[in-house]
Amino acid sequence: MPRRILVTSALPYVNGHIHLGHLVEYLQTDIFVRFLRMCGHEVAYICADDVHGTATMMAARQRGVPEAVIVAEMGEAHRRDFADFDIRFDYYGSTDSDSNRESVYAIWEALRAGGHVTTREVTQLYDPVAGVFLADRFVKGACPRCGAPEQYGDSCDKCAATFAPTELKDPVSTLSGARPELRSAPHWFVVLERFRPFLERWVNDGGHLHPDMARWVTNTFLRPGEPLRDWDVSRPAPYFGFPIPDAPGHYFYVWLDAPVGYVAATRDWCAASGQDWRRWWQDPATEIHHVIGKDIAYFHTLFWPAMLSAVGWNLPSKVHIHGFLTVNGEKMSKSKGTFVRARTYLEHLDPQWLRYYYAAKLDGTASDLDLQLDEFVAKVNADLVGKVVNLASRTARFVPRLAASYPEDGGLFARAAAEGAAIAAAYERLDTASACRLIMAAADRANEFVERAAPWNLHKDPARHGELAAVCTVALNLFRQLCVYLAPVLPRLAAGCGELLSAPIARWEDAAQPLVDRPIAPYRALLTRVEAARVAAMIEASKAPETVARPAAAPPAAPSAPAEAPATAAASAPVEALAPTISFEEFAKVDLRVAEVLAAEEVPKAKKILKLRLGLGPLGERTVFAGIKAAFPDPRALLGRRIVIVANLAPRAMSFGVSEGMVLAAGEGPACYLLSPDPGAQPGQRLH
Repeated sequence: MPRRILVTSALPYVNGHIHLGHLVEYLQTDIFVRFLRMCGHEVAYICADDVHGTATMMAARQRGVPEAVIVAEMGEAHRRDFADFDIRFDYYGSTDSDSNRESVYAIWEALRAGGHVTTREVTQLYDPVAGVFLADRFVKGACPRCGAPEQYGDSCDKCAATFAPTELKDPVSTLSGARPELRSAPHWFVVLERFRPFLERWVNDGGHLHPDMARWVTNTFLRPGEPLRDWDVSRPAPYFGFPIPDAPGHYFYVWLDAPVGYVAATRDWCAASGQDWRRWWQDPATEIHHVIGKDIAYFHTLFWPAMLSAVGWNLPSKVHIHGFLTVNGEKMSKSKGTFVRARTYLEHLDPQWLRYYYAAKLDGTASDLDLQLDEFVAKVNADLVGKVVNLASRTARFVPRLAASYPEDGGLFARAAAEGAAIAAAYERLDTASACRLIMAAADRANEFVERAAPWNLHKDPARHGELAAVCTVALNLFRQLCVYLAPVLPRLAAGCGELLSAPIARWEDAAQPLVDRPIAPYRALLTRVEAARVAAMIEASKAPETVARPAAAPPAAPSAPAEAPATAAASAPVEALAPTISFEEFAKVDLRVAEVLAAEEVPKAKKILKLRLGLGPLGERTVFAGIKAAFPDPRALLGRRIVIVANLAPRAMSFGVSEGMVLAAGEGPACYLLSPDPGAQPGQRLH
């Protein structure tokens, strides 16, 4: 039965770029949403930038621009990073919208009318240098409970204690480094203890939280005999946020309006698409799923349900909580290069690789996820290239068409089809690790079949080509079945499979019925191997301090950009003088085309040359000999790469063959860098 499901990720804060830690959540959510859509459900994936607060205000002050400039620049950067990782939102907004202000005021009126608001003087930390009261995230000190140093002013990441910033030992402002002063001002509070009976039921009944998280919330925040703290929801001026309508000179604290952004973004999406937003937030038939990190579980399991219950809007059906990301067993570190921005990753590596690695590690619990870089290389290469894509690469090129009927396969297809329910159940509970294990077990069985059948031997004997067609039909159907199951994780691979077999993958049920009598398109590399050198280059690039700030809206670099040598090698190389000026007419004679590397091999006795077979889409194929061997000692690293060639260069006879073009590259020897187009450029397209 189709369901109506609203899914959100936590709203990224506008004060920084997206990094690999953020991507754990957004990739996990995108995979969940794609799976739900494949099952035929009506799904909306909503997100927005969280923009209010002291950090945005201070950043705007430092640059001498309005806060709206910061919001626009970072919003565009965030959306671009998400899009290049194939994360697809139905709507991505901002918490500074008119719809969010209206929604916040509606909730405030409900809280006021219900008698849930109180006012009292608060003594708060004040930064005398920055001239602002300090939110809890702008104060650091020692935890008042366990003494752990370098803790923020709201909670301790060592003992999970919560406290007020004024309780920190030896506090320091993170804005200026000054020692804060104590100053008093009136504040408005929501009396959370009034919601305790409701919250105890919501947290522990109905399966809204994973059982482990329900116990944690209860034992940490809802302990018997300990009243819930009143929630401070106001900040005195100056502050970047929504003014409190009945408290001039005071603003709503960012954590009141941030989750309301889920509702506001839904309203804006509905207004743009001709829907009624109340269908999503006031109709009990709608499921609401939040995917968040455990650092903000406090807000999403106490404050947010209380606000929704006060105004009478739909409560979350599920709050899925994941853990933190570590790299090589440690916190992400800028000095070690393991604090990697999404854009830096994209400049060196394929986003499909990270999508799969995270999916293979996330188990639907709040356990932390460790990105082991050596394991990342080995797992992606072994699973995706060695098991999944291997099925197509070893069979698709032998036959032009699938057999007219599905051959006997010893029950392989039927067994994997029967496992579809278990794989779907794992996706439903966000346990993609279990789903990937089941999928890879099926891949192992399929590869054992191909290894036994040895189609490469059958191809050599014309008398056995009927048997060859049967083997390839089975192998390619098993490959497609795996691509269906992996489609939520690897949408690009699923699309490539659809093109190869003339059958787009769209529904979960596509894994239940084999294909027959379909043309097989010419095979092209669907996924390439991870090179350890490129991972190392990414880490090295993340260590380097930025001497010149890049604009947030700079054009994205191609994910396939090579990184075979450190950037410093190119920087130290001599720069060749400019060539003489030519006319536009002379330049227009050069025909530059996008090409895909279909094959790459060494040339016997040639020390510098590689032989490349290049695909130009509808323009056919070319053989090009390129002097790039020093930069690519393993030619297989080039397979599937999109590069740029001079396509109208006169063929040149060489001792080892005829070269039908020229590859464009910068640098020489080991520091040679092939030019690559942005993602989406297709073989055969001309560069203008």
